Amino acid sequence: MTTQRIQHDLGPRAGRRNLITDVPGLSVGNARDDRIKTGVTVLLGDEPMVAGVHVMGGAPGTRETDLLAPDKMVQAVDAVVLSGGSAFGLAAAQGVMDALAEQGRGFAVGPARVPIVPGAILFDLINGGDKAWTENPYPRLGRGALAACGSDFALGSEGAGTGALVAGLKGGLGSASQVLSSGVTVGALVAVNALGSVTVGEGPRFWAAPFEIGAEFGGLGIETTPAAMMPPPIKRLGEATTIAIVATDAALTKPQATRLATSAHDGLARAIVPAHTPHDGDLVFAVSTGQRDLPDGAALELGHAAALVLSRAIARAIHAARPMPGDVLPAWRTRFG
Repeated sequence: MTTQRIQHDLGPRAGRRNLITDVPGLSVGNARDDRIKTGVTVLLGDEPMVAGVHVMGGAPGTRETDLLAPDKMVQAVDAVVLSGGSAFGLAAAQGVMDALAEQGRGFAVGPARVPIVPGAILFDLINGGDKAWTENPYPRLGRGALAACGSDFALGSEGAGTGALVAGLKGGLGSASQVLSSGVTVGALVAVNALGSVTVGEGPRFWAAPFEIGAEFGGLGIETTPAAMMPPPIKRLGEATTIAIVATDAALTKPQATRLATSAHDGLARAIVPAHTPHDGDLVFAVSTGQRDLPDGAALELGHAAALVLSRAIARAIHAARPMPGDVLPAWRTRFG
């Protein structure tokens, strides 16, 4: 008699840190200013990274995103910046660029080197912080975030998520990772400042609950009778945005990176209701460190995983946010914890 061995699917597996830095060759740094209630987050590659971007929100704020189009000359970037500060925050990428130039990094143009640092911003100018600065603080914060880059970093009210808000709650910075059956790693990093809601109705459960691994954002389970009504908007046109990066160690071309960024938007829409509104500047970068060959037929699984990790990272951002003096909205842990 032959015994048949049945393989059980144990489900997705997070990386060791459950952070985007589980993707080999990446580091992340945060800097924040609690008086202003704002901050900057930098994703840095050990080596230049292939990158793409896809924008689905109606009010984006960006720097150096045109060069990420598949038909443009530059093939790799040195770092990606997420920042608060609305248009003022675009200067954070300049601080990062200047610091990288001092380190001798950048795209070679003859004897010169030009660091390539795309960035995106979110609006946090009316969140209770003191915005009466006399000098734009974001170049300084960009330099500080770059200097802090490492494998481990804090979530919640940190970096670009310091002053973020969502419907009824504080927003924040989130991250998550997943290791695929092929050994390829996918990670997400996100600053959540959405018009929409990350939790269901008036309760503590997250829209992203079906994709949770373990109890990474509370293990509260799924809301069986979800309130799918649109939350009353607390932000005006251009005052909301979720900006994210998905990353993998699978070798990708620029068109493949662009497709990965596009696929990841599905995860944003599963975790925030509503998403991609005219008021939001929702944007996803995708980067590849190219340390593993992309297995044959793995592009489908890679895109699906990017959406899953982004959904989880969004919920983790709100779950990890903490109360701070002068807040205009409660943190999730204050309201529900």
